[in-house]
Amino acid sequence: MGLLASLAAALLLAAPAAPAPASPAPAGAAPLASTGYVLGSTPASVVARDAHALSTLGVAAVPLSAGGGSVAAPGDDLLAQLATAHAHGLRAELLLSNYSDRLGDFDPRRVHRLLRDPARVESVATRLASYVAAQGWDGVQIDLERMDRADGDGLVLLAQRLQALMAPERTVSVAVSASASLPSYAARGYLLAPLGQAVDTVALMTYDQHGAAWSGPGPVGSLRWQRRALAAAGTLVPLAKVDVGVAGYGYTWPSAASGRTGRTVTVAQARRLVARDGARAQWREGPGEWTARLSDGTRLWWSDARSITLRTELATGLGAHGVAIWRLGSAGRLP
Repeated sequence: MGLLASLAAALLLAAPAAPAPASPAPAGAAPLASTGYVLGSTPASVVARDAHALSTLGVAAVPLSAGGGSVAAPGDDLLAQLATAHAHGLRAELLLSNYSDRLGDFDPRRVHRLLRDPARVESVATRLASYVAAQGWDGVQIDLERMDRADGDGLVLLAQRLQALMAPERTVSVAVSASASLPSYAARGYLLAPLGQAVDTVALMTYDQHGAAWSGPGPVGSLRWQRRALAAAGTLVPLAKVDVGVAGYGYTWPSAASGRTGRTVTVAQARRLVARDGARAQWREGPGEWTARLSDGTRLWWSDARSITLRTELATGLGAHGVAIWRLGSAGRLP
C-alpha cells in the first residue's frame, strides 16, 4: 500500500493540456465519501486536524499470518485509532494486510496460502468478524497485494464470507491495485465483476503509476492514467461503488552517478528537499502533481492537497463513491 519550504511562489511552467472535464455527476447522487488511511502511530492530532474532510478512517493494519490461516488481533495502537475515529464522528474500517516487515513488501506466499484454501479463508473471515463484533469496528477492508490469477476466486470468497459473518450494517471493502486494462486486473487476481458484487466499496489504488523502485521518474498517479484505470474498472464495477485512490506522498529518483537509491517522501519532506537545494517546484497541470529537479540531478514527483482537490473533482464528476487518501500524516493538511 501508499508524500515538501513554501511553494506559494513556485513557478507554474507550461504543461500539456489538462484532461477534459468529467461529465456532471448524476442527479441525486449520494454525497462524496472520503476515506483517510492511518497507521497505528499516526498522532490523534492529525486525525483531529483532517476529520472535517473525512467520513471514514481506514486503520492499517492487522497482519495475515505467515501460514495464511490466521490474523493477529488489533493492538492497542489500532484500538486507539478506532476510538479517535468515533470521537470525531467518523466510521472506522480495520485493514487486513499481507505486508511483511521482514520482506519490506507485501508477501505473495502468505496470500497464496490463504486464498487458495477455503478452510483458511473461513478461519480468517471468522476471526476478523469477531474483532468487528467485539470491538465496534464499522467494517473491514481487504488489502491483499501481490496476488495472481489463481487467487481471484479466494478473494471473492473472503469478501462473501465477511459479509455473511458480520452484521448487515458493517461494511466490506477491498483495495484493488489500479491497471489500465481489464486483462491486467484479472492477472493480478481481481475478478472485478464478482468482487464488485461481493463488497460494498472498491478502493481503487490509483497511485504508484511510477515509483523509485520500479520505474523511471514520473507522476505518482497522473490524472490521465487514473481516468484510464477507472474506465477499465468501471466496465465491470459500477463507479458508484468505487473510491478513487489518491497519493499523499511522493518519490525521489537520484541520478545514476550518485549511487543512491530513491525513496518515498512525505509532502513536507519533498518541500524541504526543494527549499534546501534552492530549486523550484513546478506544478504540472496535466498529471495534477508537483515535480522538481535538484542540483545533484535528483528528480522528485509528489501529490499534495492541490492534487487531492483535483481527484475529488474527478470522483464527483464521474459519480464515484468517493476518494481514498493514502495517508494522513504524510499528505499534509487536507483541503
